[in-house]
Amino acid sequence: MKELAGKKEIIKQLKEKILAMEGFSSGPDSHQFDFGLGPMNAAFPGGTFPVGAVHEFISPTQTSFSATNGFISGLLSTLMKKDGICLWVSTGRRLFPPTLKSFGIEPHRVIFIDVRRDKDALWVMEQALKYNSLAAVVAELRDINFAESRRLQLAVEDSRVTGFLHHYFPRKENTLGTVSRWKIKPLPSLVTDGLPGVGFPRWEVELEKIRNGQPGIWQFEWRNGVFRHIIVPKRTVSEPGLPRKERHYA
Repeated sequence: MKELAGKKEIIKQLKEKILAMEGFSSGPDSHQFDFGLGPMNAAFPGGTFPVGAVHEFISPTQTSFSATNGFISGLLSTLMKKDGICLWVSTGRRLFPPTLKSFGIEPHRVIFIDVRRDKDALWVMEQALKYNSLAAVVAELRDINFAESRRLQLAVEDSRVTGFLHHYFPRKENTLGTVSRWKIKPLPSLVTDGLPGVGFPRWEVELEKIRNGQPGIWQFEWRNGVFRHIIVPKRTVSEPGLPRKERHYA
């Protein structure tokens, strides 16, 4: 029995080392955050959202761009709970800082850097990811290649800072060296009790790629400062030139 237990422990350690080499945190820091993603955690290696890694978010439209920034802000609220500081770099800021308060983030704890070119945004992000005093780094840009994204992932291997690469209006969706690829779409909010106004923000969250994990689609709502998994009833959708089809939501 002891020999079997010893072999299991060796296999566990080897798996953790492999995951660490591929950009996933395998230490205690990988389990200290609860992002409230519920059933989605099963899609991640180790059953928890990968911190100390770079995640790519793709937004092909303006509506998805706004929804993605909202979802990223929800993730940041967890990463920044311990008085953390975030750096947010962009080539044309579209985020209105006071909206961060809706996600429990004080705007003065986010350092905004505005640059002219994607090349400059990449340089700032790469340098910022090397500083372990930051809770996270977000960069909004249009063009990036595999080699450039690989440098970002290498930068976090020592610092263990989490990076969010918001790839908006891309000319093409090329493969990058990030640990994951996400696509966020807004969902209609639900107004309860017949009260006027806008309900809590909702998203369709597609984890299109996750290294050593399981891609999928989930729906979340931001309510009372946390993500809440929701189940949207199946509906019939149609696409131009195609027959109507059933789409199922987890």
